[in-house]
Amino acid sequence: MKKRVLGKSGLEVSALGLGTMNMTGPYGPPQDVREMVALLRSAVERGVTFFDTAEAYGPLENEKLLGEAFEGIRDDVVIATKFGFDFDPDTEQGLGGLNSRPEHIRRVTDAMLKRLRTDHIDLLYQHRVDPDVPIEDVAGTVKELIAEGKVRHFGLSEAGVQTIRRAHAVQPVTALQSEYSLWYRGPEAELLPALEELGIGFVPFSPLGAGFLTGKIDLTTELDASDFRSGVPRFAAEFREANLALVDLIREVATRKGATPAQIALGWLLAQKPWIVPIPGTTKLHRLEENLGGADIEFSVDELAEIDEAAAKLQLTGDRMPKSMLGLTGQ
Repeated sequence: MKKRVLGKSGLEVSALGLGTMNMTGPYGPPQDVREMVALLRSAVERGVTFFDTAEAYGPLENEKLLGEAFEGIRDDVVIATKFGFDFDPDTEQGLGGLNSRPEHIRRVTDAMLKRLRTDHIDLLYQHRVDPDVPIEDVAGTVKELIAEGKVRHFGLSEAGVQTIRRAHAVQPVTALQSEYSLWYRGPEAELLPALEELGIGFVPFSPLGAGFLTGKIDLTTELDASDFRSGVPRFAAEFREANLALVDLIREVATRKGATPAQIALGWLLAQKPWIVPIPGTTKLHRLEENLGGADIEFSVDELAEIDEAAAKLQLTGDRMPKSMLGLTGQ
């Protein structure tokens, strides 16, 4: 597996990471723990070193899963996790809403370390910007945790450019995590230029459009009510036909290059900037192996221009998140 460095931080990770959220939901019921431990270890054996989790995944169960899977091989992996929602670290109960108060960050970080069975977190993200807590206070708290050795790098998730700049002035931001793919290209206008200027890495989540860009979902697919995507506007039946035009485009490129649609979508992301590290998620070994093949896809300048030109002609529709979640994106 090829390696990449997130911005100017010096944090080296595999060119493709692994998003672990769905191992404990929300695209259906939680998976079997033993099977997921085996999958995580299989990923390490195949060269993946970068693993993404959060206290909100499960909730809390996802970090426990990684703690079990990586016990004994902790030095072989880079673990990224996230704080920012209101969980009681003692009772492990969700209290609802956002919480990035300094004292809360400290308490939940200690709880994360226990769940992950480790003495440090490689990359600690603020999961969502808390409008009630100045980002300078958040960055300052993480800076203290870094000085104490509990955390090694600071990240933000779904934050806007001004928030990133303010945080970066207090504690250098190693990585920004947000959605980015051929299906959602919002970061290209302002976010990517700012990250390049500041020397911050970019970690796209949903690089396969929550599975849509793989071609597994068509007009007849019915999403179960327990599947998070059933409430996401862009997956709705009335929008799906228009959005499937992008899948057709990706499939055409895949056929020409002897690859799968998933590999094309991931290879395209990797081709955008050398400091971009996508984190596709999966619960199946054969999908993991397929996704990892995306790191070997190479595009010529002409091929990238052709894809951009064709994609620009498409009328993609539907919000990328439910309206209640769109309100949690930062400025």
